Amino acid sequence: MTAAGDSPATPVVELRSISKRFGDVLANEGVNLSLWGGEVHGVLGENGAGKTTLMRILYGLSIPDGGEIYVDGDLAHFASPKDAIGAGIGMVTQHFALVRPMTVTENIILGRTGGAILDLDRAKDLVEEAADRYGLHVEPDRRLSDLSVGEQQRVEILKALYRECRVLILDEPTAVLTPQEIRALFATLDRLRASGMAIVFISHKLPEVMELTDRVTVLRHGKVVHTVETDEVDAAGLASWMVGRPAAPPEPRTHSEPGATALEVSDLSAVGGLDLPALSDVNFEVAAGEILGVAGVSGNGQTELAEVLSGMRKPTAGSIIADGTQIAGKGPKQVIAAGVGRIPEDRHEALVGDMSVANNLILEHLDEAGKRLILDRDRIRANALDLIERFSIKAGPDDLVKTLSGGNIQKVLLARVLVREPRVIVVSQPTRGLDIGATAYVRNELLAMRRQGAAIVLMSEDLDELLELSDRLIVLYDGRIAGRVDAAEADRDQLGLLMAGHTEVA
Repeated sequence: MTAAGDSPATPVVELRSISKRFGDVLANEGVNLSLWGGEVHGVLGENGAGKTTLMRILYGLSIPDGGEIYVDGDLAHFASPKDAIGAGIGMVTQHFALVRPMTVTENIILGRTGGAILDLDRAKDLVEEAADRYGLHVEPDRRLSDLSVGEQQRVEILKALYRECRVLILDEPTAVLTPQEIRALFATLDRLRASGMAIVFISHKLPEVMELTDRVTVLRHGKVVHTVETDEVDAAGLASWMVGRPAAPPEPRTHSEPGATALEVSDLSAVGGLDLPALSDVNFEVAAGEILGVAGVSGNGQTELAEVLSGMRKPTAGSIIADGTQIAGKGPKQVIAAGVGRIPEDRHEALVGDMSVANNLILEHLDEAGKRLILDRDRIRANALDLIERFSIKAGPDDLVKTLSGGNIQKVLLARVLVREPRVIVVSQPTRGLDIGATAYVRNELLAMRRQGAAIVLMSEDLDELLELSDRLIVLYDGRIAGRVDAAEADRDQLGLLMAGHTEVA
């Protein structure tokens, strides 16, 4: 697969029989992968399939235990990212390696000075030239702290291009972008592909993979199970290869009339880090049997809203009435007692990794596990066995939570919350970092709670997830509600504009 012109005789990069072991875990086993100039190559797999390890090896962050890397047909050895960068390989991860107080130009040339004296004017000219050539529009003199997430991503890509990369690895690049930013990114990748670059595209979003990539390699349990031309397979086929069985379709989402108001938020304000305003005059209601989605680019108040609603952060003003009880300013224990279930965005902080599954499942309700501070171990274990079966948790009662997969950790958290049948559920980023199977399970559980009459506030940076699950949407920008949209009538472009801070069009 190449760009227009003469076809090269060898791939730009070829991985042959790559293997890597971490203790008893075989992360990669005999992996073969070829990357050709002028193609976008998708790399797919569930969490733990070996994608990240393979890319870390290609970028010099990990040393393989076996196998070889060839660049333009010649054997290469990458002992560090410096070696990979020198061979023309660039990588943009979900968490950008940028210095926020510095300007765009300073970030791009950081680590590639060519000497002790920096010619910033010359560097600025080169940055502008590259930005114009590839449609990566950023202002060289702006500071990173003033840029949106999408603009920061462009800086990361420009940094790789400035270092003359010929292979660009993108790890979940659309995870926190607005629809407009995603389209702009895809336009850039089309230009890079046309210029002859090889691009590795890692994503859980199968529609994006189908739209963008030329070929796809699917990993499962550290091995390549298929490499195929994208137009020879469909999304369902890719999903089944990833999980090793036909992918279960999502449960049909049935329409139902919402009930009485179960959660009422009025004039809510709160401060965040450094005592800066995080929420300002937020107003909304959620009815029983309804999911209200909260959309927004990361950092616009979603985290603080979830914390205030669940008792983890005190508001500076406003009212929160949950199922008839005023909970504004109350602590987590009182919020739970009022019938509010809390599923926070960081599942690892919500559970104690060094404690057993059984103890974590009873952690928020220890008063029910014994009397006078004496815990009834038999009751705790029986509760765990029941929930393990009901929520299909692949673990035993005595297993430490930290030994579980991300999906099973989330199931433990869901089980602890949902078994109480809360009237109101506050859930934040429920499928972040989960693979296809675990994501489908979590989403179906939320829909089941909706059918049972729960009022659900769903914060998610995944716009597809919000549109799939929500009845209505509010969009947060700079801590305020920028717009309100019926999910069934939602326009992705309109949502993207609202997420970027544009005034709602009547």
